[in-house]
Order: sequence, then structure tokens, then C-alpha cells
Amino acid sequence: MPTHRERHAKRAAEGPKISGRTTTGDDAPHGMRLDKWLWAARFFKTRALAQQAIESGKVKHDGERCKPAHTVRVGDRYAIVRENLVWNIDVAALSDQRGSAAIAGRLYSEAEESIAARTELVAQRKLAMINAPQLKGRPTKRQRRKIEDFLAEP
Repeated sequence: MPTHRERHAKRAAEGPKISGRTTTGDDAPHGMRLDKWLWAARFFKTRALAQQAIESGKVKHDGERCKPAHTVRVGDRYAIVRENLVWNIDVAALSDQRGSAAIAGRLYSEAEESIAARTELVAQRKLAMINAPQLKGRPTKRQRRKIEDFLAEP
């Protein structure tokens, strides 16, 4: 019988695995709930937030709205909108347990165009924030007097 160290070395050599009941390809079950999969894939922090997003139409399957109990299958294509950013993804695996971000990233694949569009939009937001005024809290007494003087001018 192998020792604990031998078992641990064997597991480390095999590399990380997707935890929980995760399946891909031929051994995949018929499917699972959309809200649960979105939660497991770390698109939303809670299943309740995932349900709200689905019901408000921010998650679409092949361009059509769906329900939280919609069945997710390997190979399905979804468009997910979060904070005005769009993810166009294909389901690669199913998991009913929420794991690390590395594991969650293996549950789906994203199109290169989607990644490029999202990074471009984030860069535009950052540029817009640079030009925005940087107001920090209440004005000081000196600043307040300057504002009053400016407003009092004819």
C-alpha cells in the first residue's frame, strides 16, 4: 500500500483536476441548471445574483433569453453581460461545485473577438477616468472661499 507521501507525489505529478462532479464530452450528463453553472464558473458570486441576471435578460442562449432552470449542456453558446461588459462563451465542461478561478476558467472557452472587445472597452473606461475630475471629499475652507468668490463674480 502506498504511503501518504507517495500518494501526494502521484497527485502532484498528475496536475490539478477540476474538483467536484465535473464532466466533459461523452461521459457528460444531460445537463445542469444555468444559474448553478454560472455560479460554479464564477461569473456571479451567488446563485441568487445569477438568477437575477438571467431573469433580467443579461444572459442569453443563442441570442434568446432563458430561465434560471434552463439546462446547460457542453457545447452551448451563451452571451453574458456584466457591468456593461460582454462575454461570448462556449460551455466546455459542467461542474456543480464552485472551485478556484483556474478551475472555473476550464468550464468555458471564450472567443478571441470577445476578449479583444472587452479589453478595448476596459481601456476606454480607464482613459475616460483619467480625464474625469478628481474630487476628494469636502472642499477645504480655502477652496470653499474661492468657490464663493467665483460664484459671486458678476
